[in-house]
Amino acid sequence: MPTSPTNPATPEPSGVRRRALLGAAAAAPVLAGLSGTASAAPGSPRRPRALPGGGDLGPNVIVFDPSTPDIQARLDEIFRQQEQAQFGTGRYQLLFKPGTYNGLNAQIGFYTSISGLGLSPDDTTINGDVTVDAGWFDGNATQNFWRSAENLAIVPVNGTNRWAVAQAAPFRRMHVRGGLNLAPAGYGWASGGYIADSRVDGTVGPYSQQQWYTRDSAVGGWTNGVWNMVFSGVEGAPAQGFPDPPYTTLDTTPISREKPFLYLDGADYRVFLPALRTNSRGVTWGNGTPRGTSLPLDRFYVAKPGDSAATLNQALEEGLNLLLTPGIYHVDQPVRVNRADTVVLGLGYATLIPDNGVTALQVADVDGVRLAGFLVDAGPVNSPVLLEVGPEGASADHSANPITVQDVFIRIGGAGPGKATTSMVINARNTVIDHTWVWRADHGDGVGWETNRCDYGVVVNGDDVLATGFFVEHFNKYDVQWNGERGRTIFFQNEKAYDAPDQAAIQNGSIKGYAAYKVGDQVTTHEGWGMGSYCYYNVNPGIVQHHGFAAPNRQGVRFHHLLVVSLSGNGQYECVINDTGSPTSGTNTVPSTVVSYP
Repeated sequence: MPTSPTNPATPEPSGVRRRALLGAAAAAPVLAGLSGTASAAPGSPRRPRALPGGGDLGPNVIVFDPSTPDIQARLDEIFRQQEQAQFGTGRYQLLFKPGTYNGLNAQIGFYTSISGLGLSPDDTTINGDVTVDAGWFDGNATQNFWRSAENLAIVPVNGTNRWAVAQAAPFRRMHVRGGLNLAPAGYGWASGGYIADSRVDGTVGPYSQQQWYTRDSAVGGWTNGVWNMVFSGVEGAPAQGFPDPPYTTLDTTPISREKPFLYLDGADYRVFLPALRTNSRGVTWGNGTPRGTSLPLDRFYVAKPGDSAATLNQALEEGLNLLLTPGIYHVDQPVRVNRADTVVLGLGYATLIPDNGVTALQVADVDGVRLAGFLVDAGPVNSPVLLEVGPEGASADHSANPITVQDVFIRIGGAGPGKATTSMVINARNTVIDHTWVWRADHGDGVGWETNRCDYGVVVNGDDVLATGFFVEHFNKYDVQWNGERGRTIFFQNEKAYDAPDQAAIQNGSIKGYAAYKVGDQVTTHEGWGMGSYCYYNVNPGIVQHHGFAAPNRQGVRFHHLLVVSLSGNGQYECVINDTGSPTSGTNTVPSTVVSYP
């Protein structure tokens, strides 16, 4: 049942699911206005192509301008279709041309992305709301997954916009000229979430949100915290106070490069590629002109559902980037990204499904690849790996131009039986994982301890990898196994698998259970901030998990602000990290915390 509105800061689990200087890369020119030198931009073709670049964006990309009739009716129609379609096949991208729109309430359902088409969020203003609520699920927002809002300014009708989301629902590059409420109406359960490169002029109220990560943004205030609220590079963020209040606040983000986005240059579509920043703070668009490069749409193969992996690979081999329009793509061989600076950008939660146990997408050991905005859904035949960034043994230094993985989500089961051994492997050095949800399904179709088996969520073998906004849940063994040196994680959210049948099923040698986040025994340097693991062993509530975190006990391996939580006493933790930290107990869902380790 939902949390009482008289005490919104006290969460309860659901029975189904609880739930500023720019360090631009030297090669990236500043764009002054809408110009952009296509000839100098990355991803330029080097030989004649047989496949065309550019073209129509397809029927599931809906483009509005201020003169479009009946915008509200079209928005409502899509929402009715997508509101409860948690594992459906519908995919939609809503694009708003620059201008002002009055009196709209864009309710955003599953697999729906809403975006402005200006270079700055303030180019496209909605006098109205962009809303996510949880009426479809009786006021429980813990399953409001797979939806996004980007590159818009909102002037909320009643002064506060509601964005009550859970995982895989980014709020990027937004300007809220008012407040932002992250909880559902009635302050029911909520388990999110992620904000980046956004400005909220008023106050952000998380209320019942159990955890949240905000990066490189500006807020007018922040009202409360439940378990784990993490901020890096956020102007106006609350002062650090973990565990009470549960705030982890870093003044800057060590490395960031915002997600690519589609925009209009007159009547022509282009894709903007934001510049690399180091020790970043605040939004990239404060003066209206972001730093970075721009590519015309004719440098992209505009893929449509039904395109084969062979076609996608041919486009890549011919020097094109990929724009995946909304829909489902079955691939019978890996999509292979072998060229430096290639962009693979999805719209409307475009989804790759590997057939016959192949890897869905592989990236070579090359500079500057940008993967953004798509979902990988495991197929019924086991894939050893679903997404591989860098081949095994990758060793090139990408520090000047890292590979970025942003809003790339992976799912095993839920929409039907799916299996993999490992969901995501990061072999390439200097990779930046900026917001991912890697999820072995705990509900839906094709769900069971062996039915949607996947032993490992994310395995990091590359050195100098940074994860910002790291959500990884429910794997049969380690959710995260980090073998590379000098890794860093800012914000981690995890639940252990619900469906373990008994203690023996999770036994890890002499240790009770596999840690949610395991740093390899050989690693000498690693650091993490604001990291939580929860257990909800509802199939067998007597299961004991020794710890949420495991790491070598040495000075170079450091953690700040860790917590473990037993949800309503369905399973318990004996420790937080290694053998340190108090056990959880009883049914009160109270975190056990460790402020610093060692």
